[in-house]
Amino acid sequence: MKLRRTIVPEPTPPPRRRNARDMAARALVLNLLGRMRDGAVIVCEGSRRHLCGRPAAGEPVPELTVSSPKAWTALAGEGSAGLGRAYFSGWWDTSSLDELTRVLRIVVRNLDSVDRARALSLRLGRPARLARRASEGADDGAARRDADRDNVRAHYDLGNELFALFLDETMTYSSAVFESAATSLRDAQLAKLERVCRLLELTPADHVLEIGTGWGSFAVHAARRHGCRVTTTTLSEAQHELATRRVKEASLEDLVTVLDVDYRDLSGRYDKLASIEMIEALDWRQQAGFFRACSDLIVPGGAMALQAIVIDDALHEAAKHSDDFIKRYVFPGSSLPSVGSIVNEAAGAGMRLVSLEDIGQHYAETLRRWRRAFELHDGEIASLGLDESFRRLFAFYLCYCEAGFEERRISDVQCLLTKPGWRPAGLAARR
Repeated sequence: MKLRRTIVPEPTPPPRRRNARDMAARALVLNLLGRMRDGAVIVCEGSRRHLCGRPAAGEPVPELTVSSPKAWTALAGEGSAGLGRAYFSGWWDTSSLDELTRVLRIVVRNLDSVDRARALSLRLGRPARLARRASEGADDGAARRDADRDNVRAHYDLGNELFALFLDETMTYSSAVFESAATSLRDAQLAKLERVCRLLELTPADHVLEIGTGWGSFAVHAARRHGCRVTTTTLSEAQHELATRRVKEASLEDLVTVLDVDYRDLSGRYDKLASIEMIEALDWRQQAGFFRACSDLIVPGGAMALQAIVIDDALHEAAKHSDDFIKRYVFPGSSLPSVGSIVNEAAGAGMRLVSLEDIGQHYAETLRRWRRAFELHDGEIASLGLDESFRRLFAFYLCYCEAGFEERRISDVQCLLTKPGWRPAGLAARR
Protein backbone atom coordinates (compact mmCIF):
# COMPACT_ATOMS: atom_id res chain seq x y z
CA MET A 1 0.00 0.00 0.00
CA LYS A 2 1.48 3.31 -1.05
CA LEU A 3 1.02 6.48 0.91
CA ARG A 4 -1.82 8.48 -0.59
CA ARG A 5 -4.00 11.40 0.35
CA THR A 6 -6.90 9.20 1.42
CA ILE A 7 -6.32 6.06 3.49
CA VAL A 8 -9.09 3.49 3.72
CA PRO A 9 -8.47 1.61 6.96
CA GLU A 10 -10.31 -1.51 7.92
CA PRO A 11 -13.38 -0.43 9.89
CA THR A 12 -13.49 -0.81 13.63
CA PRO A 13 -15.79 -3.76 14.21
CA PRO A 14 -18.80 -3.55 16.51
CA PRO A 15 -18.36 -4.92 20.00
CA ARG A 16 -18.38 -8.70 19.95
CA ARG A 17 -17.18 -11.64 21.91
CA ARG A 18 -13.52 -12.34 21.38
CA ASN A 19 -12.82 -15.33 19.18
CA ALA A 20 -9.99 -17.76 19.80
CA ARG A 21 -7.64 -15.95 17.38
CA ASP A 22 -8.22 -12.60 19.09
CA MET A 23 -7.59 -14.12 22.49
CA ALA A 24 -4.40 -15.87 21.36
CA ALA A 25 -3.08 -12.67 19.78
CA ARG A 26 -3.98 -10.64 22.86
CA ALA A 27 -2.19 -13.07 25.16
CA LEU A 28 0.86 -13.07 22.89
CA VAL A 29 1.13 -9.27 22.65
CA LEU A 30 0.69 -8.75 26.39
CA ASN A 31 3.32 -11.43 26.98
CA LEU A 32 5.74 -9.71 24.60
CA LEU A 33 5.18 -6.32 26.20
CA GLY A 34 5.57 -7.90 29.60
CA ARG A 35 9.08 -9.01 28.62
CA MET A 36 10.28 -5.41 28.39
CA ARG A 37 12.98 -4.73 30.96
CA ASP A 38 13.81 -1.08 30.26
CA GLY A 39 10.67 0.96 30.82
CA ALA A 40 6.97 0.12 30.91
CA VAL A 41 3.66 1.05 29.32
CA ILE A 42 0.12 0.82 30.65
CA VAL A 43 -2.33 -0.84 28.26
CA CYS A 44 -5.94 0.15 28.90
CA GLU A 45 -8.68 -2.12 27.63
CA GLY A 46 -12.15 -1.19 28.77
CA SER A 47 -11.98 -1.17 32.56
CA ARG A 48 -8.76 -3.20 32.58
CA ARG A 49 -5.31 -1.68 32.99
CA HIS A 50 -2.24 -3.81 32.29
CA LEU A 51 1.19 -2.64 33.46
CA CYS A 52 3.59 -4.12 30.91
CA GLY A 53 7.33 -4.05 31.46
CA ARG A 54 9.48 -2.74 34.26
CA PRO A 55 9.07 0.98 35.07
CA ALA A 56 12.32 2.93 34.86
CA ALA A 57 13.24 5.05 37.87
CA GLY A 58 12.04 8.63 37.45
CA GLU A 59 10.38 7.97 34.07
CA PRO A 60 6.60 8.44 33.74
CA VAL A 61 4.75 5.36 32.48
CA PRO A 62 2.85 6.26 29.28
CA GLU A 63 -0.58 4.85 28.51
CA LEU A 64 -2.29 3.54 25.41
CA THR A 65 -5.90 2.48 24.96
CA VAL A 66 -6.97 -0.51 22.85
CA SER A 67 -10.48 -0.05 21.44
CA SER A 68 -10.72 -2.99 19.03
CA PRO A 69 -9.63 -6.64 19.25
CA LYS A 70 -8.29 -6.23 15.71
CA ALA A 71 -5.37 -4.35 17.25
CA TRP A 72 -4.13 -7.53 18.90
CA THR A 73 -4.01 -9.60 15.71
CA ALA A 74 -2.34 -6.76 13.78
CA LEU A 75 0.30 -6.35 16.49
CA ALA A 76 0.91 -10.07 16.88
CA GLY A 77 1.27 -10.87 13.20
CA GLU A 78 2.72 -7.78 11.53
CA GLY A 79 5.21 -6.18 13.87
CA SER A 80 5.74 -2.44 13.37
CA ALA A 81 3.59 -2.45 10.23
CA GLY A 82 0.71 -3.86 12.26
CA LEU A 83 1.38 -1.42 15.08
CA GLY A 84 1.10 1.48 12.65
CA ARG A 85 -1.90 0.05 10.79
CA ALA A 86 -3.78 -0.49 14.02
CA TYR A 87 -3.01 3.09 15.04
CA PHE A 88 -4.11 4.83 11.83
CA SER A 89 -7.18 2.57 11.74
CA GLY A 90 -8.13 3.86 15.19
CA TRP A 91 -7.88 0.48 16.94
CA TRP A 92 -5.57 1.90 19.60
CA ASP A 93 -4.70 5.44 20.65
CA THR A 94 -2.95 7.68 23.14
CA SER A 95 -3.95 10.96 24.74
CA SER A 96 -1.56 13.01 22.57
CA LEU A 97 1.29 12.72 20.07
CA ASP A 98 3.73 13.41 22.90
CA GLU A 99 2.30 10.38 24.69
CA LEU A 100 2.44 8.33 21.47
CA THR A 101 6.13 9.17 21.13
CA ARG A 102 6.76 8.12 24.73
CA VAL A 103 5.04 4.77 24.09
CA LEU A 104 7.04 4.20 20.92
CA ARG A 105 10.33 5.12 22.60
CA ILE A 106 9.82 2.41 25.20
CA VAL A 107 8.81 -0.14 22.58
CA VAL A 108 11.84 0.74 20.40
CA ARG A 109 14.14 0.63 23.42
CA ASN A 110 13.08 -2.95 24.10
CA LEU A 111 12.87 -4.21 20.52
CA ASP A 112 15.76 -6.66 20.83
CA SER A 113 14.11 -8.68 23.59
CA VAL A 114 10.64 -8.34 22.10
CA ASP A 115 11.85 -9.39 18.63
CA ARG A 116 13.43 -12.55 19.98
CA ALA A 117 10.20 -13.54 21.64
CA ARG A 118 8.11 -12.50 18.67
CA ALA A 119 9.64 -15.26 16.56
CA LEU A 120 7.01 -17.48 18.16
CA SER A 121 4.26 -15.42 16.52
CA LEU A 122 5.22 -15.95 12.89
CA ARG A 123 2.40 -18.45 12.47
CA LEU A 124 -0.02 -15.59 13.07
CA GLY A 125 1.70 -13.39 10.47
CA ARG A 126 2.16 -13.62 6.76
CA PRO A 127 5.51 -15.28 5.95
CA ALA A 128 4.80 -14.80 2.24
CA ARG A 129 5.89 -11.20 2.70
CA LEU A 130 9.42 -12.37 3.42
CA ALA A 131 9.52 -14.28 0.16
CA ARG A 132 8.21 -11.25 -1.70
CA ARG A 133 10.85 -8.98 -0.13
CA ALA A 134 13.57 -11.46 -1.09
CA SER A 135 12.76 -11.03 -4.78
CA GLU A 136 12.07 -7.27 -4.86
CA GLY A 137 14.55 -4.70 -6.06
CA ALA A 138 17.01 -6.99 -7.80
CA ASP A 139 16.09 -5.97 -11.36
CA ASP A 140 17.53 -2.57 -12.29
CA GLY A 141 15.84 -2.33 -15.72
CA ALA A 142 13.03 -0.15 -16.99
CA ALA A 143 10.42 -1.73 -14.72
CA ARG A 144 12.58 -1.08 -11.64
CA ARG A 145 13.15 2.52 -12.66
CA ASP A 146 9.44 3.07 -13.20
CA ALA A 147 8.80 1.58 -9.76
CA ASP A 148 11.44 3.84 -8.19
CA ARG A 149 9.86 6.91 -9.79
CA ASP A 150 6.40 5.83 -8.63
CA ASN A 151 7.69 5.22 -5.09
CA VAL A 152 9.28 8.67 -4.90
CA ARG A 153 6.13 10.34 -6.16
CA ALA A 154 3.93 8.33 -3.81
CA HIS A 155 5.45 10.33 -0.95
CA TYR A 156 6.85 13.59 -2.27
CA ASP A 157 3.99 14.38 -4.65
CA LEU A 158 1.43 14.41 -1.85
CA GLY A 159 1.55 18.16 -2.32
CA ASN A 160 3.97 20.99 -1.64
CA GLU A 161 1.26 22.62 0.48
CA LEU A 162 1.32 19.70 2.93
CA PHE A 163 5.08 19.80 3.49
CA ALA A 164 5.10 23.60 3.74
CA LEU A 165 2.81 23.36 6.78
CA PHE A 166 5.31 21.49 8.96
CA LEU A 167 8.75 22.15 7.43
CA ASP A 168 10.58 25.45 7.93
CA GLU A 169 10.87 28.20 5.32
CA THR A 170 13.81 26.51 3.60
CA MET A 171 11.60 23.46 2.83
CA THR A 172 14.41 21.13 3.90
CA TYR A 173 13.21 17.57 4.57
CA SER A 174 16.26 16.08 6.28
CA SER A 175 17.97 16.36 9.63
CA ALA A 176 18.93 19.82 10.80
CA VAL A 177 21.90 20.55 13.06
CA PHE A 178 21.11 22.61 16.17
CA GLU A 179 23.68 24.79 17.88
CA SER A 180 21.45 24.89 20.98
CA ALA A 181 17.90 24.19 22.08
CA ALA A 182 17.07 27.82 21.31
CA THR A 183 18.14 27.54 17.65
CA SER A 184 15.25 27.91 15.23
CA LEU A 185 14.54 25.08 12.80
CA ARG A 186 15.33 27.40 9.88
CA ASP A 187 18.72 28.35 11.30
CA ALA A 188 19.48 24.71 12.13
CA GLN A 189 18.69 23.67 8.56
CA LEU A 190 20.88 26.42 7.13
CA ALA A 191 23.66 25.27 9.49
CA LYS A 192 23.30 21.72 8.15
CA LEU A 193 23.43 22.91 4.53
CA GLU A 194 26.53 24.95 5.27
CA ARG A 195 28.20 21.95 6.93
CA VAL A 196 27.68 19.94 3.73
CA CYS A 197 29.19 22.79 1.70
CA ARG A 198 32.20 23.01 4.02
CA LEU A 199 32.61 19.25 3.93
CA LEU A 200 32.98 19.54 0.15
CA GLU A 201 35.16 22.68 0.44
CA LEU A 202 33.08 24.37 -2.24
CA THR A 203 34.54 27.20 -4.30
CA PRO A 204 33.23 29.23 -7.28
CA ALA A 205 35.34 26.98 -9.52
CA ASP A 206 33.33 23.88 -8.62
CA HIS A 207 30.52 22.29 -10.60
CA VAL A 208 28.50 20.29 -8.07
CA LEU A 209 26.03 17.52 -8.81
CA GLU A 210 23.25 16.94 -6.29
CA ILE A 211 21.28 13.69 -6.42
CA GLY A 212 17.97 14.24 -4.64
CA THR A 213 16.93 17.89 -5.01
CA GLY A 214 14.25 18.01 -2.38
CA TRP A 215 12.71 21.43 -2.78
CA GLY A 216 16.02 23.02 -3.77
CA SER A 217 17.41 24.23 -0.46
CA PHE A 218 20.94 22.85 -0.89
CA ALA A 219 21.28 23.96 -4.51
CA VAL A 220 20.14 27.48 -3.73
CA HIS A 221 22.30 27.73 -0.60
CA ALA A 222 25.45 26.37 -2.25
CA ALA A 223 25.15 28.62 -5.31
CA ARG A 224 24.24 31.73 -3.35
CA ARG A 225 26.75 31.30 -0.52
CA HIS A 226 29.71 29.73 -2.37
CA GLY A 227 29.20 30.83 -5.99
CA CYS A 228 29.51 27.33 -7.41
CA ARG A 229 27.50 25.84 -10.24
CA VAL A 230 24.97 23.21 -9.17
CA THR A 231 23.16 20.62 -11.26
CA THR A 232 20.49 18.92 -9.20
CA THR A 233 18.00 16.17 -10.04
CA THR A 234 14.78 14.77 -8.58
CA LEU A 235 12.14 12.27 -9.68
CA SER A 236 9.32 14.17 -7.96
CA GLU A 237 7.22 16.38 -10.22
CA ALA A 238 6.10 18.52 -7.27
CA GLN A 239 9.66 19.04 -6.04
CA HIS A 240 10.95 19.79 -9.54
CA GLU A 241 8.30 22.46 -10.05
CA LEU A 242 8.90 24.23 -6.74
CA ALA A 243 12.70 23.93 -6.83
CA THR A 244 12.78 25.43 -10.33
CA ARG A 245 10.59 28.30 -9.16
CA ARG A 246 12.76 28.93 -6.08
CA VAL A 247 15.92 29.03 -8.21
CA LYS A 248 14.28 31.62 -10.46
CA GLU A 249 13.06 33.68 -7.50
CA ALA A 250 16.64 33.70 -6.15
CA SER A 251 17.94 34.85 -9.58
CA LEU A 252 20.29 31.88 -9.71
CA GLU A 253 19.28 30.43 -13.10
CA ASP A 254 22.82 31.01 -14.40
CA LEU A 255 24.28 28.84 -11.62
CA VAL A 256 21.61 26.22 -10.83
CA THR A 257 20.04 23.68 -13.20
CA VAL A 258 17.14 21.54 -11.93
CA LEU A 259 16.62 18.24 -13.74
CA ASP A 260 13.96 15.55 -13.65
CA VAL A 261 16.32 12.69 -14.49
CA ASP A 262 17.03 9.33 -12.87
CA TYR A 263 20.56 9.36 -11.43
CA ARG A 264 21.33 6.26 -13.52
CA ASP A 265 20.73 8.29 -16.68
CA LEU A 266 23.02 11.20 -15.79
CA SER A 267 26.21 11.76 -17.77
CA GLY A 268 29.24 14.02 -17.64
CA ARG A 269 31.78 14.65 -14.88
CA TYR A 270 31.45 16.88 -11.84
CA ASP A 271 34.00 18.23 -9.37
CA LYS A 272 31.90 17.43 -6.30
CA LEU A 273 28.71 15.49 -5.56
CA ALA A 274 26.18 15.89 -2.75
CA SER A 275 23.37 13.54 -1.79
CA ILE A 276 21.34 14.35 1.31
CA GLU A 277 19.14 11.52 2.61
CA MET A 278 18.35 10.08 -0.80
CA ILE A 279 20.09 6.70 -0.61
CA GLU A 280 17.50 5.38 1.88
CA ALA A 281 14.85 5.53 -0.86
CA LEU A 282 16.64 2.72 -2.71
CA ASP A 283 16.25 -1.00 -2.20
CA TRP A 284 19.39 -2.39 -0.56
CA ARG A 285 20.28 -4.24 -3.77
CA GLN A 286 20.50 -0.92 -5.61
CA GLN A 287 22.75 0.87 -3.16
CA ALA A 288 26.06 -0.53 -4.44
CA GLY A 289 25.05 0.52 -7.96
CA PHE A 290 24.24 3.97 -6.61
CA PHE A 291 27.80 4.41 -5.38
CA ARG A 292 29.21 3.16 -8.68
CA ALA A 293 27.07 5.68 -10.56
CA CYS A 294 28.18 8.48 -8.23
CA SER A 295 31.85 7.53 -8.57
CA ASP A 296 31.56 7.53 -12.37
CA LEU A 297 30.12 11.05 -12.27
CA ILE A 298 32.95 12.53 -10.15
CA VAL A 299 36.28 13.63 -11.63
CA PRO A 300 39.52 12.01 -10.37
CA GLY A 301 40.42 13.70 -7.11
CA GLY A 302 36.81 14.69 -6.53
CA ALA A 303 34.63 14.12 -3.48
CA MET A 304 31.10 13.14 -2.47
CA ALA A 305 29.22 14.40 0.58
CA LEU A 306 26.63 11.89 1.74
CA GLN A 307 24.08 12.44 4.47
CA ALA A 308 22.29 9.18 5.23
CA ILE A 309 19.94 7.65 7.75
CA VAL A 310 21.63 4.47 8.94
CA ILE A 311 20.81 1.41 10.98
CA ASP A 312 23.27 -0.35 13.25
CA ASP A 313 25.51 -2.82 11.43
CA ALA A 314 24.34 -5.61 13.73
CA LEU A 315 20.74 -5.03 12.63
CA HIS A 316 21.41 -4.35 8.95
CA GLU A 317 21.04 -7.87 7.58
CA ALA A 318 17.67 -8.48 9.24
CA ALA A 319 16.43 -4.99 8.32
CA LYS A 320 17.13 -5.57 4.63
CA HIS A 321 14.47 -8.28 4.50
CA SER A 322 11.99 -6.81 6.96
CA ASP A 323 8.53 -5.62 6.02
CA ASP A 324 8.20 -2.80 8.50
CA PHE A 325 5.85 0.16 8.85
CA ILE A 326 8.04 2.59 6.90
CA LYS A 327 8.52 0.27 3.91
CA ARG A 328 4.88 -0.71 3.71
CA TYR A 329 3.13 2.60 4.32
CA VAL A 330 5.52 5.56 3.96
CA PHE A 331 8.54 4.89 1.69
CA PRO A 332 7.82 1.82 -0.45
CA GLY A 333 10.95 0.25 -1.89
CA SER A 334 13.24 1.82 0.71
CA SER A 335 16.04 0.32 2.81
CA LEU A 336 18.41 1.81 5.37
CA PRO A 337 22.14 1.31 4.83
CA SER A 338 24.56 0.85 7.71
CA VAL A 339 27.88 2.62 8.14
CA GLY A 340 29.61 -0.65 7.29
CA SER A 341 27.64 -1.10 4.08
CA ILE A 342 28.38 2.49 3.04
CA VAL A 343 32.11 1.99 3.58
CA ASN A 344 32.16 -1.34 1.74
CA GLU A 345 30.00 -0.29 -1.20
CA ALA A 346 31.80 3.02 -1.62
CA ALA A 347 35.13 1.17 -1.61
CA GLY A 348 33.80 -1.18 -4.27
CA ALA A 349 33.06 1.91 -6.37
CA GLY A 350 36.56 3.33 -5.96
CA MET A 351 35.86 5.80 -3.15
CA ARG A 352 37.04 5.82 0.43
CA LEU A 353 35.58 7.26 3.60
CA VAL A 354 37.73 10.07 5.00
CA SER A 355 35.31 11.65 7.44
CA LEU A 356 32.08 10.76 9.25
CA GLU A 357 30.02 12.57 11.86
CA ASP A 358 26.96 11.20 13.62
CA ILE A 359 24.10 13.74 13.86
CA GLY A 360 21.36 11.35 14.95
CA GLN A 361 20.38 13.27 18.07
CA HIS A 362 19.82 16.34 15.92
CA TYR A 363 17.35 14.31 13.85
CA ALA A 364 15.32 13.48 16.94
CA GLU A 365 14.93 17.21 17.62
CA THR A 366 14.17 17.92 13.96
CA LEU A 367 11.38 15.32 13.96
CA ARG A 368 9.98 16.61 17.25
CA ARG A 369 9.60 20.06 15.71
CA TRP A 370 8.08 18.67 12.52
CA ARG A 371 5.44 16.60 14.29
CA ARG A 372 4.49 19.43 16.66
CA ALA A 373 4.01 21.70 13.64
CA PHE A 374 2.07 18.91 11.93
CA GLU A 375 -0.20 18.63 14.97
CA LEU A 376 -0.59 22.40 15.21
CA HIS A 377 -1.74 22.62 11.59
CA ASP A 378 -4.10 19.64 11.66
CA GLY A 379 -7.08 21.71 10.55
CA GLU A 380 -5.20 23.18 7.59
CA ILE A 381 -3.91 19.75 6.63
CA ALA A 382 -7.46 18.41 6.68
CA SER A 383 -8.53 21.28 4.40
CA LEU A 384 -6.08 19.96 1.78
CA GLY A 385 -8.32 16.91 1.40
CA LEU A 386 -6.22 14.64 3.61
CA ASP A 387 -8.53 12.45 5.67
CA GLU A 388 -8.19 11.55 9.34
CA SER A 389 -6.67 8.14 8.69
CA PHE A 390 -3.98 9.71 6.50
CA ARG A 391 -3.23 12.31 9.16
CA ARG A 392 -2.97 9.60 11.82
CA LEU A 393 -0.65 7.59 9.56
CA PHE A 394 1.63 10.56 8.94
CA ALA A 395 1.65 11.53 12.62
CA PHE A 396 2.56 7.96 13.58
CA TYR A 397 5.39 8.04 11.03
CA LEU A 398 6.86 11.21 12.55
CA CYS A 399 6.55 9.88 16.12
CA TYR A 400 7.93 6.45 15.16
CA CYS A 401 11.01 8.00 13.54
CA GLU A 402 11.55 10.39 16.45
CA ALA A 403 11.46 7.43 18.85
CA GLY A 404 13.94 5.51 16.70
CA PHE A 405 16.46 8.36 16.73
CA GLU A 406 15.98 9.14 20.42
CA GLU A 407 16.65 5.52 21.34
CA ARG A 408 19.56 5.22 18.86
CA ARG A 409 17.93 2.35 16.98
CA ILE A 410 18.70 4.39 13.88
CA SER A 411 20.93 7.39 13.34
CA ASP A 412 22.02 9.93 10.74
CA VAL A 413 25.55 10.50 9.47
CA GLN A 414 27.35 13.03 7.31
CA CYS A 415 30.19 11.40 5.35
CA LEU A 416 32.89 12.56 2.99
CA LEU A 417 33.81 9.98 0.36
CA THR A 418 36.71 10.75 -1.96
CA LYS A 419 38.19 9.56 -5.25
CA PRO A 420 41.89 8.72 -5.62
CA GLY A 421 43.94 11.90 -5.87
CA TRP A 422 41.72 13.93 -3.52
CA ARG A 423 43.58 16.34 -1.28
CA PRO A 424 42.02 18.51 1.45
CA ALA A 425 42.31 22.25 1.07
CA GLY A 426 43.97 22.42 4.47
CA LEU A 427 43.09 22.99 8.10
CA ALA A 428 42.52 26.69 7.59
CA ALA A 429 39.60 25.98 5.27
CA ARG A 430 37.98 23.80 7.90
CA ARG A 431 37.83 26.38 10.67
